[in-house]
Amino acid sequence: MTKLCIDCDTCAVRGLACSDCIVSAILGVPDDALSFDEAEQAAIGALAASGLVPPLRLVPKPSSPPRRAPGDELYRLYG
Repeated sequence: MTKLCIDCDTCAVRGLACSDCIVSAILGVPDDALSFDEAEQAAIGALAASGLVPPLRLVPKPSSPPRRAPGDELYRLYG
């Protein structure tokens, strides 16, 4: 099972793109990293593809090494 890990602290457009990002639209700006399993990723993708919510706008900072657990997938963009 692949997990998607979203850490807003590593996003290069944090603050600029938050208002048009699925994370903010559904949860607000989180304090900690988020992880989504495959079923949750499919649901997020379907919502974004249908236009019901904005896509994930995460853009990793070039100087930030990603924080993740083994097996986590980072930065899959929807939309």
